[in-house]
Amino acid sequence: MPAKRPTGAGAFPKAVEPPAPPVANPVATYAALDLGTNSCRMLVAQPKGSQFHVIDSFSKSVQLGQGLEDSGRISRASMGRTVQAMRICRKKFHKHNVERMRLVATEACRRAGNAGELIEMVRRETGLELEIIQPEEEARLAVVSCAPLVSTRTEQLLVVDIGGGSTELVWIDISRVPRPERPKAIMRLHKGFVADAGPFPAAKVVDWISIPLGVATLRDQFRDVKGDGARFALMSCYFEDMLAEFTPYQAGVGRENFQIIGTSGTVTTVAASHLGLRRYDRNKVDGLRMTTAQIDAVIRGYLIMGDAGRRADPRIGRDRQALIMSGAAILQALMRAWPTDRLSVADRGLREGLLYAQMSADGVLEDGPF
Repeated sequence: MPAKRPTGAGAFPKAVEPPAPPVANPVATYAALDLGTNSCRMLVAQPKGSQFHVIDSFSKSVQLGQGLEDSGRISRASMGRTVQAMRICRKKFHKHNVERMRLVATEACRRAGNAGELIEMVRRETGLELEIIQPEEEARLAVVSCAPLVSTRTEQLLVVDIGGGSTELVWIDISRVPRPERPKAIMRLHKGFVADAGPFPAAKVVDWISIPLGVATLRDQFRDVKGDGARFALMSCYFEDMLAEFTPYQAGVGRENFQIIGTSGTVTTVAASHLGLRRYDRNKVDGLRMTTAQIDAVIRGYLIMGDAGRRADPRIGRDRQALIMSGAAILQALMRAWPTDRLSVADRGLREGLLYAQMSADGVLEDGPF
């Protein structure tokens, strides 16, 4: 499948958050669920100042993408795992009296011929309503989630979201936004990539692209290649070829004012490996800045370990070990392509973007510093 991009500014998505209640409750409980190609992940949170406080979470591997490349359909086993996961989420929603929620599905359901059957099964078995969102909105929400990590020195920003079935890249120009306002300008993109910012200085989305390759789909395409090193090199080069048409500011941007933020399980796993964390700690990972040399060192270590070593490494984890090398191939290709030797690590993504968007639409977030 080719990478997806709008043909003009008018193709950028409009905001699609559900309408706010007549009177917003500042202590209301919100939920966001991301049903991806590999995992079902959920957050329950309450607004707190200009951000939010997470009060519950859930994550389970459901492997919607298993066999999808060959059959074009989600398997019955994957549907069963998804329904089980959604039942657990429903219990948590009831426990915390969730008032507002948004439950979305991404690339696997966009591609599957029987996605409607899965959505109906979830509705029938759990009473929960899933919606399939398009790549444009998935990219927008990933960007919004990363607003607190944007440096006030940044003028050109690239946000990369490496998913299970696709990878979204969004390039944003904030050079004309006053430095203290730059993170807020990113947050205001929840209204849409070309939304009218009113009296506020606006961030300009220069270009975006959705590449239909993520950690699961890239791994599946090269699963028959023998040898860890050869498979990794082929995956990385293949993904780099897919970036050929995405070249905004490629020649002119300066390294000192360019920031790349990576959000995904791959990026956070590489960061945890770099820090030597035997038990994952979000507070140490989220916002960490890694150099290209540090990233390359971690990936070389993964290759030296081999498959058996990666399975036994507690820093990688059971759910991630089968996907880490395809994710690392994507990450290394991205770092080769852009004028920077540093990556900001974001332990945040679609779920956080969904929460920010709902709370911003309801007016329950304070207009203060991040």
